[in-house]
Amino acid sequence: MTQTAAPAAVTDVAIVGATGYAGQELVRILARHPHVRLTAALGSASMEAPRKLPALARIWDGEVTPYAADKVPGPGDKGGVKAAFLALPEANAAETAPELIAKGVTVIDLSGAFRIRDDAARLRWYPKTAALPARTVYGLAERHREAIQDAQLISCPGCYPTAALIALAPLAAAGLIAGDVTIDAKSGISGAGKTPSERTHFSENHGSVSAYGIFSHRHTAEIEQEIGRQVTFVPHLVPLDRGILETIYTRVAPGTTAAQLTELFDAAYKDAPFVRVTGDRLPEIKHVAHTNFCDLGWKLDAESGRLVLVSVLDNLVKGAAGQAVQNFNVAFGYDETAGLL
Repeated sequence: MTQTAAPAAVTDVAIVGATGYAGQELVRILARHPHVRLTAALGSASMEAPRKLPALARIWDGEVTPYAADKVPGPGDKGGVKAAFLALPEANAAETAPELIAKGVTVIDLSGAFRIRDDAARLRWYPKTAALPARTVYGLAERHREAIQDAQLISCPGCYPTAALIALAPLAAAGLIAGDVTIDAKSGISGAGKTPSERTHFSENHGSVSAYGIFSHRHTAEIEQEIGRQVTFVPHLVPLDRGILETIYTRVAPGTTAAQLTELFDAAYKDAPFVRVTGDRLPEIKHVAHTNFCDLGWKLDAESGRLVLVSVLDNLVKGAAGQAVQNFNVAFGYDETAGLL
């Protein structure tokens, strides 16, 4: 929906999947958003009874209720919402999003269900998604801001791809990548979601670092889709609650200088309020924790063309809930930073 008129003072929204880590972060942000009325917060269909969110007491004192399609009325119905945020597993999002779109609701999806445009690749990585709804947009606002303004479904990037693409997309667009791309990515445990498993057990993670998903992580396809080239992506779990740090190795075209890289990234993100370009002062996870910022630094060995980029963000905010709210702001014509700064 292209914004041709002044945005409404307040937009009614719903959250589906409000009890997970990203869902609770959404409640925290939207409850204090100056242009949002949070009219409904729902869990999944498997949720049996309403529940409170104790961590959000006095921020939002409503109840999370079990999900049913009729509990999210469309904008033309009594008590209807204009936007719904989905913080659900991919299979649930693939089923829920079309139901809401049919009612005229703009869907902002945090799952991976709709990120892959190619049908064959999507069938491999997200087999529950039969087809992409019309006006589906990959929701990286720093690259697709104009398209987001006319979207019916905004598919928010994954946390790992967000950090990688903010670093690599300007280089790819400028034709400066001249070698293999290797992404060494490290994430806090909350990136694995709230459902417990052996991998996320405290005793397995405390005091340890582990690599996983080598050559088989579905975020690889998402990164390759957006920069148009193959990458080697190696994710790791580290014993942190939240945060992602990616060290990215590649080579740039011969003759590329540090000054040219600075000019490239400054130009790419001069109008991006949530990307902080740090140059050769390399960023750290603590610089971005609990914020919607992605900080990007790099080191170039001009003689050999070797480039090392370091990209950091909070996986629950810029990598999930915060990015979703940023996309909502863009889609509904609000200041991009509303509710996030």
